Amino acid sequence: MTNEDVFETIKTKEASLPERTAEQISRLIREQQLTSEDKLPSESELAELLHVGRGTIREGVKLLVARNVLEIRRGKGTYIAPNPGEISDPLGFAYCPDQLRLAMDLVEIRRQMEPWVARMAAEHADAEDIRQLRESCSVVEQDILSERDHSHNDVLFHVAIAKCTHNLVVPKLIPIITYAVKLFVSLTESRLRMETIVGHREILEAISDRDGQRAEKAMEQHIEHNRALLQEIVSKLKQEETDGP
Repeated sequence: MTNEDVFETIKTKEASLPERTAEQISRLIREQQLTSEDKLPSESELAELLHVGRGTIREGVKLLVARNVLEIRRGKGTYIAPNPGEISDPLGFAYCPDQLRLAMDLVEIRRQMEPWVARMAAEHADAEDIRQLRESCSVVEQDILSERDHSHNDVLFHVAIAKCTHNLVVPKLIPIITYAVKLFVSLTESRLRMETIVGHREILEAISDRDGQRAEKAMEQHIEHNRALLQEIVSKLKQEETDGP
């Protein structure tokens, strides 16, 4: 028995039958290396395989849907989620009462983390990574030039950079970047449109050229533009509070 098996045995010893079934389905997904392109076996197939009733399978699947391991596609069936186990706001940022202060704190985290991620991306990206990153950059530009909300595709650009690192841990940090980017665009009302286009292009070309130092510097400058604008907004609000009505 491996260490992982021992851990799973301890973890599920006191769990309910649906919870143990959910863990068995999760293990099946890992062992068979299923992806978001793969459909989960039917209830009857899983019930026979795991030696439980279809009702238990149904409850186990509900647990995994809630945990974003599985997703139900209407009219198609149950599939593996694109990023199994990853939820959009795992740290509860949305419930922070002072979102502006949160934005400032998040940008400080990004200043420390993302330049290194950009360097890693430049050093480890393959040709397909570069192609996808270039495509993602283009989509953001199209959004901005068409005056559409670019926050979603801006997030995807930064996600693509993280994936270029081929590091197993970096993608797990994505929810921090995701929330930070969306919050920044919302608070600043997309004021850094052209700066975003230029910054993304510089990061893209540095990674494409496999120049880690230049990629790191480009990301530092990109985030510094964000930090400076947020600081301007904070200072303006403080001044308004001081002046009063």
